[in-house]
Amino acid sequence: MGLDEARVKPHERLAEVLAGDMAEVNALIRSRMASEHAPRIPEVTAHLVDAGGKRLRPMLTLASARMSGYDGPYHVHLAATVEFIHTATLLHDDVVDESAKRRGRPTANLLWDNKSSVLVGDYLFARSFQLMTETGNIRVLRILSDAAATIAEGEVLQMTAAQDLATTEAVYLQVVRGKTAALFSAATEVGGVIAGRPEDEVRALFAYGDALGISFQIVDDLLDYWGSEATGKNVGDDFRERKLTLPVIKAVAKANPEERAFWARVIEKGDQRDGDLEHALALLNAHGALEATRLDALAWSARAREAMRALPQSDLRDLLIELSDYVVARVN
Repeated sequence: MGLDEARVKPHERLAEVLAGDMAEVNALIRSRMASEHAPRIPEVTAHLVDAGGKRLRPMLTLASARMSGYDGPYHVHLAATVEFIHTATLLHDDVVDESAKRRGRPTANLLWDNKSSVLVGDYLFARSFQLMTETGNIRVLRILSDAAATIAEGEVLQMTAAQDLATTEAVYLQVVRGKTAALFSAATEVGGVIAGRPEDEVRALFAYGDALGISFQIVDDLLDYWGSEATGKNVGDDFRERKLTLPVIKAVAKANPEERAFWARVIEKGDQRDGDLEHALALLNAHGALEATRLDALAWSARAREAMRALPQSDLRDLLIELSDYVVARVN
């Protein structure tokens, strides 16, 4: 089940609870993505921002701050910061991946060009740092700047590891912590820090975001082989792009010489032929790689749930617990 389907939608309930704060975040985003001298900047940014998306990361910051007793105003700045960092990484990712579609719409690099996407992404990173300094909290600045560096490091690591059959689950986890979980954990951690909560609560918020981000990415990688409209991808997109994600890493670890030669041909060498995706799916199923990946996603979801339960009870806390379950409901 996807996050957009009609059953239980804790992220939508979260959006309702945080509607007032999110309106302020959106207003701040619109004002800070303006540029007096370079109209291309708001054009490109608006294309991506207006495309929708669940705004999950800024909502995590708002929810963490609110459940920690914070009454503003800087949780709005931090949520906008998180969204700017996320949007900047999407602009850069689409250039690196040569993507043509994002959230069901043509990507900015397709509508404009790679130069515009890279430079506007750089502008949004710079804006994010301006926003976070306005809080006057040096620890918040360190958490978010560390996250930005970790994201960039994760992307570079993925570029070198994604087509190397020697890539292990540990390296995959490092990539996922960089490209996805780092911003989730920073988003939740800064909510507790800006509210001045005790260290054990701040650590629990970090652990929740980290585990939630990891389970979120593992589910996306799994659904690339299982299929889901929720990801906006077709079955086998990662395979065709020669991305060594967790299901394939698990299958390669159990492969015999003939199977390993197949994976080397289609992933490392990029020599893909008719019927190769079907054969890849057969190998993933034969070695139980998809089921093992599903269990990993559920285990990380359980860690997120456990971390959140260590915090004082509140309606927002319970919603975030539901969210950790819902992220993996697509494969549960």
